[in-house]
Amino acid sequence: MPDFSGRLRASGRVAILVSRYNELITTKLLDGALACCGEAGIGRDSLDVIWVPGAFELPVAAAVAADSRAYSCLIALGAVIRGDTPHFEYVAGEAARGLRDVSVLYGLPVSFGVLTVDTMQQAADRAGGSAGNKGHEAASAALRTADVLAQLRAHHAQD
Repeated sequence: MPDFSGRLRASGRVAILVSRYNELITTKLLDGALACCGEAGIGRDSLDVIWVPGAFELPVAAAVAADSRAYSCLIALGAVIRGDTPHFEYVAGEAARGLRDVSVLYGLPVSFGVLTVDTMQQAADRAGGSAGNKGHEAASAALRTADVLAQLRAHHAQD
């Protein structure tokens, strides 16, 4: 019985989708994702960075990127910080749902590197602060999933 496990390595072109909203935080998430891609041996010439206005726009950009069939995985980065209105729940929930839908529809790893936090300090902590860099973690998850899917597809192509 085969045992499949994704490794942190290059397995094709990568798109990193980044929200401009809360850009102070999202640029740090992007730095973490780029560092992870470098650790995996992915050169900058094999990466596309796609900026969108906010987290709510990440799913539509992901859908177009996925439909291009140009990428082995997508890394979605954003920061949704709770305010005094229910806007937070709508944006965070729809971003998560939309990105999941793209992933399942296209059979493509789409990592959820969208921070959903109560305060700017919590966001900073997760964008290279005391809680690590969730952009790096999102990139690692996407790359490892892309690798394991490539293994599965190759294995089943032999059948």
